[in-house]
Amino acid sequence: MQELLNIFKALSDETRLRILKIAGIGEICVCDLVSVLDMSQPKISFHLNALKAAGILKDRKQGKWVHYSINDSDMFRRFLVLSVLERIPDEAVKKNLSRLKEVMNIKNKTRCCER
Repeated sequence: MQELLNIFKALSDETRLRILKIAGIGEICVCDLVSVLDMSQPKISFHLNALKAAGILKDRKQGKWVHYSINDSDMFRRFLVLSVLERIPDEAVKKNLSRLKEVMNIKNKTRCCER
């Protein structure tokens, strides 16, 4: 029962839902989320840790950078996350998705925190 509570608590925050919507596009670095969501790195890390602790996200460290993606190893969590993402309208995160494109274009040119 505690596992379910942790999952639903992790999904009960707007910032974490925005992070999931962005991670639903593909692997994302913490530095990108800081730019896209216009939040401090400690706040972003707090939300990422909550999603990771609930088993919703997984991480991969490369040098000094940590990249996050949706954890698809558990079918229940994967189905739940996909269902949640489906219900978040793109319009609700339009500004974030637009900023993500800008950040990724700059990143591709500067080769920042390469994958």
